[in-house]
Amino acid sequence: MSTKKLSAGIVAALTIGALVMAGSAFAGADTGVTIKGPEGDFHGKVLSERSKCEVGRKVIVYKQKGSSQDPSVDKQIGSDTSEKSGDHGVWDIGNSGFKKGKFYAKAKRSTGCAAGFSKTIKL
Repeated sequence: MSTKKLSAGIVAALTIGALVMAGSAFAGADTGVTIKGPEGDFHGKVLSERSKCEVGRKVIVYKQKGSSQDPSVDKQIGSDTSEKSGDHGVWDIGNSGFKKGKFYAKAKRSTGCAAGFSKTIKL
């Protein structure tokens, strides 16, 4: 194999590796969100492998209108910014007044942290 072909192969492999790394950095650290909503009092946790992704995150609670989560269609009913409590970030929108329906929470994407969605709960 010629030196030119070997060099071209190495450059290609390095370029692909750099693109993969850049893509994973752009996506940010995985984020999980929990939700509970007894009597319309929605609260939960923001969970991540990176503690900086658990605190200071805007969490929005939605009332789901269709069969799947879609923040562009669903009704926003409240929001909070997560705060440090123990090993996680916690959020609480207080009593929303919504006591029937399907609800979920979304932690918005932030620098180095991916967006996260909770499961949908039904009240």
